Amino acid sequence: MKKTALIILALGAAFCLGFFCKAIISKESNNNTTTINPPNNLNNNNTKTKNETAMKLGAFSISLNVKDLTTSKAFYETLGFKTFAGGMEQKYLIMKNENALIGLFQGMFEGNLLTFNPGWNEDAKNIEQFDDVRVIQKQLKGKSIKLVTEADENTTGPASFLVNDPDGNVILIDQHR
Repeated sequence: MKKTALIILALGAAFCLGFFCKAIISKESNNNTTTINPPNNLNNNNTKTKNETAMKLGAFSISLNVKDLTTSKAFYETLGFKTFAGGMEQKYLIMKNENALIGLFQGMFEGNLLTFNPGWNEDAKNIEQFDDVRVIQKQLKGKSIKLVTEADENTTGPASFLVNDPDGNVILIDQHR
């Protein structure tokens, strides 16, 4: 489990460097954050208190562990996806079809990941209003959600954490700015 977590964290770092360096360098970082009051009841899914707003998780993608990157690339191209970032030589591709993003990763991690990138939209462009990864982490902990890994709450800027959903699906909350 520790090895998987380290691989996932390394993947997040590689994803940041390889996928979005250009976007980060070309845009000024905007560190605006929004603080959200956590809900009073974890099981109260349909009603919100006056001070409660939805978490702003940013861009969503699914990261797939693939056996053969070339075969997977060809398959997703038949579904209308185009390469957006990454490269065959790097053993990963980020593919896009309108607002849908799929990461294809060969040999980088086990299983598949749901990924959210606070601070970015689906074009890897900075958004003004977003919830800092540490704010999201604190809210989840306040709701008694057990985290697999944690971001250092004494830092600012890029950070990530992992959480499993009730069925064991791994969710990566990965902030790059």
